[in-house]
Amino acid sequence: MPRPIEDYAVLSDLHTAALVARDGSIDWLCLPRFDSPACFAALLDDEEAGHWRLAPAAGGPATRRRYRDDTLILETEWGTPDGAVRVVDCMPPRDKSTDVVRVVEGLSGRVPMRMDLRLRFDYGHILPWVRRRGRDLGAVAGPDAAWLRADAPLRGADRSTIAEFTVAAGERVPFVLTWQPSHLSRPTPIDAHAALADTERYWRTWIGRCAYDGRWPDAVRRALITLKALTYAPTGGILAAATTSLPEQLGGPRNWDYRYCWMRDATFTLQALLGTGYVAEAKAWREWLLRAVAGDPADLQIMYALDGARRIPEQTLDWLGGYAGSRPVRIGNAAAEQLQLDVWGEVLDGLQLSREAGIAATEEAWDVQRVLLDFLEGNWHQTDNGLWEVRGPRRHFVHSKVMAWAGFDRAVTAVERHGLDGPVDRWRAQRDAVHAEVCTRGFDPDRNTFTQFYGSRGLDAALLLIPRVGFLPWTDPRVVGTIDAIRRELRAGEFLLRYRPEHDDHVDGLPRGEGIFLACTFWLVDALHNTGRTKEAEEIFTRLLDLRNDVGLLSEEYDPVAGRQLGNTPQAFSLVGLVNSARQLGGASTRTSASRAEQHTPVERHPTA
Repeated sequence: MPRPIEDYAVLSDLHTAALVARDGSIDWLCLPRFDSPACFAALLDDEEAGHWRLAPAAGGPATRRRYRDDTLILETEWGTPDGAVRVVDCMPPRDKSTDVVRVVEGLSGRVPMRMDLRLRFDYGHILPWVRRRGRDLGAVAGPDAAWLRADAPLRGADRSTIAEFTVAAGERVPFVLTWQPSHLSRPTPIDAHAALADTERYWRTWIGRCAYDGRWPDAVRRALITLKALTYAPTGGILAAATTSLPEQLGGPRNWDYRYCWMRDATFTLQALLGTGYVAEAKAWREWLLRAVAGDPADLQIMYALDGARRIPEQTLDWLGGYAGSRPVRIGNAAAEQLQLDVWGEVLDGLQLSREAGIAATEEAWDVQRVLLDFLEGNWHQTDNGLWEVRGPRRHFVHSKVMAWAGFDRAVTAVERHGLDGPVDRWRAQRDAVHAEVCTRGFDPDRNTFTQFYGSRGLDAALLLIPRVGFLPWTDPRVVGTIDAIRRELRAGEFLLRYRPEHDDHVDGLPRGEGIFLACTFWLVDALHNTGRTKEAEEIFTRLLDLRNDVGLLSEEYDPVAGRQLGNTPQAFSLVGLVNSARQLGGASTRTSASRAEQHTPVERHPTA
């Protein structure tokens, strides 16, 4: 059996990320970028696909581990019959080359240690040519080259590199793995101890800017650090997760590549960053957004590569067995070519939020938004694939229509409040037309709930966002009825499914079965809080916090029966939900942007209700 997904901690240098298991094995690392081919891919197969273990020779999971305070330095400790030992791992923020630093520290006694390094480039497909020079190792294959500097003797065995040594109390034994393109000369080796100090200084400085002072500081700060870890520093793009093909259903086909930037995340991410004091990161994300969407509005995609590139073709890696046999393993994402009308609204909403926050707007940015609005005017009535990227038939998804409404609403607000130029009467008429159609065709009066799509019997957790974007007030009986219906029909234990795939003749075109979707349950927390059920909201929020692993990370989904995390990890959408729910439970604004929602009186909150 593979290691549970929650066994993994993350390291990052703001260009790529590594996943480290509780037994001291790095099982996932893509070089040089988050979306590059992996040189360690044991996460999706077995150790032959590449890994790097550094642990006591006796093996076994760690006695305990933690991040060093508010940093991304991981400390993993083992207590053994021979003594105690700690492995300290980090990736220094990128300078010229990519480095992974691992330092073994003896705490007590004398502990036999073992290092196993299996470099396998191209997702475990390519075995490099390896040369050892004393205590150094060099590995080359095609465009990739890696060097290991070790303060322990190295030897080759079974197509891997081994180091066996003993560490005594007070001793420190460093290892540094460095990657660089193979056509370049070997970079100057870094000093492991200095790199650790630099990394600690960087993260302490960064988290020192955090403005959150609410009731859950540890959880929020760790979520923000992880969001920063998922940021591609050269462009400001924030990827959805550090991995590909971790399954939403163990053994099933719901395995997708999440190493890209999703438009759906834009507003929620901006809200989380701005609400906790990270204006520079919010500006960088906004600028990435504007660059990515520039061009023909008909070509707007639901996701882009880290640098804004549009081509991310999907293919399968058939030589990998998949996590827990979950195949196929995919790289790239065909959903990038889908039509999802909510994206136009998400972008316009996010840019309006930026205006409200005082992030400088430009004439060029408004020109881009007007072009997006022109497209939305002519296309909002179309069917689409919806927020959840269904691979079944296109439908009139209610959430997509609501976000089209939000796009027109934000345009009206931009003219009326910020003095920008545009056909406000026409946009207002479009907004009202969308609103009327959704309330007529997307609402089931017999059940007093909005539905997943026009004429559907199914529900969608994204309907919880209807009042959040200002489409209707929290006090509206249709909103309260929808919240109650979603809790009744999408509930799995204390949490929520996105939707039920088996409804409406298999709406998503895939076999049934996936875990509860963590971001949706955070939306439920917000909905309960804003309809006066704060005590219940806080109880669910506390349960969600309990789903984090031992170092505070969340994946995309959770299996409440098996008690395991599912899906790609760490997941930005889940972490953004955590931050925003914590802020809202503390009294922060629930709006995604200034909108018609300001006209409505919120439900009176009763802490014990």
